[in-house]
This record gives sequence, C-alpha cells and structure tokens, in this order.
Amino acid sequence: MSLDPRVLLITPDYPPARGGIQYLLAGVVGHATRVRFRVLTFADEASITQENSVQIWRVSTTSVRGGTIAALNAAALAQVRRFRPDVVLSGHIVAAPAARIAVLGGIPFVQYLYAKEMAHRTRLTSFAVRHATASIVLGEHGRSLALAAGAEPHRVHAIPPGIDLPARAASTPRDRKPVIVCVARLEDRYKGFDVLVRALPLIRSRVPEATMIFVGGGHLQPVLEALARANGCSDALRCTGRVDDAERDTLLASATVFAMPSRLRAGSGGEGFGIVYLEAGAHGTPVVAGNVGGALDAVVDGETGLLVTPEDHVALAEAITRLLLDRDLATRLGDGGREWAERFAWSKIVPKVEDVLIAAARGMS
Repeated sequence: MSLDPRVLLITPDYPPARGGIQYLLAGVVGHATRVRFRVLTFADEASITQENSVQIWRVSTTSVRGGTIAALNAAALAQVRRFRPDVVLSGHIVAAPAARIAVLGGIPFVQYLYAKEMAHRTRLTSFAVRHATASIVLGEHGRSLALAAGAEPHRVHAIPPGIDLPARAASTPRDRKPVIVCVARLEDRYKGFDVLVRALPLIRSRVPEATMIFVGGGHLQPVLEALARANGCSDALRCTGRVDDAERDTLLASATVFAMPSRLRAGSGGEGFGIVYLEAGAHGTPVVAGNVGGALDAVVDGETGLLVTPEDHVALAEAITRLLLDRDLATRLGDGGREWAERFAWSKIVPKVEDVLIAAARGMS
C-alpha cells in the first residue's frame, strides 16, 4: 500500500448535480489530505477532468439506454484495473455490486449509507453491508438501519457530514419582518412541507406579518401552492425555485427561523442526518425539526433548536410562533446552533472518514 492510499470513489451522485449526497461526497474528496481520490460518476457526456488534483471520470448517461447503473458498475471494474486502488469507496448502495467484485480481486471496499435508500432497497442494502469491509453511516438513525440490514456492529462507523462554515456568520442582518425558511428540493414528501403549509395559518393568527419561504424547486411546488390557497395563506408563501449557494446562504442568514419537520413513515428511511439544520445553525438561525430520524443527531433540543412531533401541525406552529415572538430565545438557540455547527467543520469530519478508509486498506475494519 502506498503512503497515500489510493481510493476509488464510485458514485452516481456528484457535482455539478445538486443534493445532500453530492455535497457530502464532494466535501470528503475536496478536503482529504491523507488519501488520494479518483472519482467515477455520471455526466451528460463522457469526460475526464481534473479538479483540485482529483481526477473525475464521468460515464455518459445519454449514450446508455436503460442500464445507467450497470454502465457505471462496468466502468468501475475498468477503473479498478487502471487505477489499482488500495480501497474502493461506494458512495451509494447501487455501486455495491462493482465494489464487491473489487473485493473478490483482493481490494477492500467501504460503503457509505444514508437512510432513504436503505428503506427502499432492502436487499441491496443487506448485500452491501454484509460484504463491505466497513460501512459509514451519518448518525445513530443510520446505524440502526444498517444493523437491521445485517451489518456487524464493529464494522459500522457513525460519521456525520461536514459543513462549510460561513466566514462572517453574524454579518447578515435579520429581516425586520418574521420570516420562516425551509431549504430543500421539493421532491420528498417525508420532509414535511405540507405540515409547514398547514401550520402557516395558525402562525399568522398570532404573528400576522409572518411569511414562509421554500428555497428549492421540485415537482411538489404546485401541490404546496395549491394547499396554501386552500388554507387561505397563499399570500404568505413564496417558493423561490432553485437558487445558487450564495442566495441560499443569504436567505438562511436573514431568516428568523429555519423549519423542516421531516417525518419517519413506515417503509421510509427518512432523514439520514439533516445537514441543512447545521447550515442554518452556522448562520445563527434557530431551527425547528421533527423529533425522529437523523434530525436527532443534527439538532439539540432546547440548545440549537426545538424538536416537535413532525406530523402535528399545531405543535409545529406553536414552536415556530414561540421563536418568532421570543427573540431572546431565538437568539440563544441561534448562538447555540453556531457553536454546535463548528463541531462539524470539514477539517474535523474528513479525518474520521480517512481513518476508516486507511484502516480498510490495511486490512482492519
């Protein structure tokens, strides 16, 4: 094994595509100092690029019909022969079959696990955790799902995502009017967007000037807008659609409250961690979240935010209203969120991921 172990990351999710998995994996790759990465992922056109000394090999999705994941796995085998990695990192369980074949060739693999995919692909999850040298989950919720899928406890490592801390978290002035912000792609119903909309009239009954902003686009936007009209609060709801990172950060930093009551329904993995809760906290914005799933790892109730029963729109409205009316409490929780977020800086998180990769490369789980 080389002094700087070679790691082949196989993942269908990587920038410039957007999402939590993309953000996490790019953060690990971009902040690694003790391992040498090569990334294999998707793109509209096949290409090889260099990003901060990391080679990114992209498999074309437009030239493959009906078998994009199979194409990724086939390309992974070619990369194993060409790059000769010391360890393979599977960034999603759909890459586990290729990683497993690498194991048969004497190369260990580490599996990243989140939450949603484990509930939807139970057989593949079981396959992945049983054959991986080690698995990385984002918190205790992910650990419980991995163990339920058959993972050996000593092979499961809980490492939260890292975040980019804002340079001047306290420099953005808060909006004078009370503003509730939720940042997420409007794709997954489990994130509780509908509960937020149903809570809005109750919030407005006590804080008439309150408004709510959904930051992020998706197919649920017209559904939520229709729900707001039905609840008589469409004038207080705004959906921005997709925005760039700078605008998202400005909205987070200027908000009075961040709220996303992710729930955990039967057959759903729910929120794996909830990195956006930390991002809000890093800007000094107090949060309201559901008291289930990965939010329990990301939010400290009464210190960085408030946790509520996520299906209960009345309880949600009460928690949000409390923060809108009690600015001292909101400030205290926002300050606590900022301090809490500092524990998740990439410089503190990535070394833990590298430790798992290096241990796997050395034949240790």
